[in-house]
Order: sequence, then C-alpha cells, then structure tokens
Amino acid sequence: MRSDARQGLAAAWGQAATRTLRGWAELLYPPSCLACAQVLPTQSPFCETCDTALERLPPACCRTCAEPGAFPASTCPRCHLHPPPFSRVWAPFIHEGPVSRAIHRYKYEDHPELAAPLAALLVDEAQAFLAQAPALIVALPLHDRRFRERRYDQTQLLAGALARATGRRAPVGLLTRARDTPRQVGLDEGERARNVAGAFRASPLAAGQPLLLLDDVLTTGATARAAASALHEVGAGPVEVLTLARACATR
Repeated sequence: MRSDARQGLAAAWGQAATRTLRGWAELLYPPSCLACAQVLPTQSPFCETCDTALERLPPACCRTCAEPGAFPASTCPRCHLHPPPFSRVWAPFIHEGPVSRAIHRYKYEDHPELAAPLAALLVDEAQAFLAQAPALIVALPLHDRRFRERRYDQTQLLAGALARATGRRAPVGLLTRARDTPRQVGLDEGERARNVAGAFRASPLAAGQPLLLLDDVLTTGATARAAASALHEVGAGPVEVLTLARACATR
C-alpha cells in the first residue's frame, strides 16, 4: 500500500476513533447546565432558565481592573490611587447567579470535568480580549496543602483547557504559592491585601515574558496584584488578567 494511502487510512481510522470516544463521553457525561446540572438535549453551557439569569460585565467599568461603574476617565478610585502591577483585567460575567453557582460547583464540589466547558465559555465570551492577550497563560496557583485537600488545582486545569482551545501554552511552575493563606471570603479590602502580601513566588523562567494571569474570580484585585508583583520581580511582564467573573467590591 502506498504511503499516502496508508496515511489517509490512518487519518480515517483516527477520525472514526475520535467520534466513537466522543460518543462514549457523551453517554457517560451527557451535556448538562454548568450551574444547576440539568441534563440538556444539546451541548450548551447553561439551561434556558440559567442562561436568562446571566449577568454580564457592563460596558461602564474601570478600564484597568474592570470594576463595574462609571468613573472619571474610566478609572476607579482604587486604580487611580494605587495603580496595579497588571495592565488590564477582563471578566465576561458578574459573580452572581448561575456563574457563581457554576464556579462553586467546579471549585468546591469535586467537578474537575467542568474545566473544559468553562474554558469554552471563556473562549466564546472573551473573544475580543483574547485576540490581544499574551500567548503564555499563568494560572493563579493553589498552595500544596489545599491541593492535597481538593486533589486538583482548578485554575491550572482551566488554564490548560484554555490553552488547548486557543493555541496558547500554560506551563506549570512559573508561579507558586509560597505560603498558605486563609480564604479571602469575608475579609475587607485591607485584610485581603495583607493576607496575600508576599504569598507568591515567580520562576526566573518567566523573565521577559508577556503573561496572561488566569483566575476564576476577581474582587478587589488583591490576589492578582500580589501575583503580578511577584512576576514583575523576576522581570516578567506586562501582565494581563482574565477571570471567569468579576465580583463587585462595592456591593
């Protein structure tokens, strides 16, 4: 058999195998709503009820940190008084309702399989941002202790899925969490900043690299500031930030 014929046959077999595996995957994991887990007839991120309740980031927001609101010169007071070490932030959604529930399921209810559909959601909803964003993705990492408890690093999984979907790279180890920090939930802005101060260490391999810092939610930006500062210390940058959702720090 000629070489090109063998290659064609191999490609056909590969496509058939991929379709078979996809079929089995859909039988084992049928399409379901990311928020409420309702089984759906077709592949879609949300059921009709949850999709209707989505709250997207409004056009009026801080041009640097994406804090929702109408601000002078499109810059919120936080970024005006204390310019952050990242150049811009984008998040498709407000951290409310279905998106909040989807992130909670992914992080805290042992659903690592949601990484791929959440990444696909990011690709669909953040096309304009991603078109201009750096090619190298850095996930905001878990501390080792929390990784052992959860058994997966949700942001690294999301970064890997996003990299595959967009042709980017998401290497492990460019940023590590040097000390275990309590969760930020319930802390005020000053407490959040103190909680994560010096919490990250960046690898010298990040030097000279424009980076896309990825996380699930951004609230005051304290964690992203601490991570971006660590990356700048080794000569990385500029740093841009992408998250699934933006919590409204002033709500």
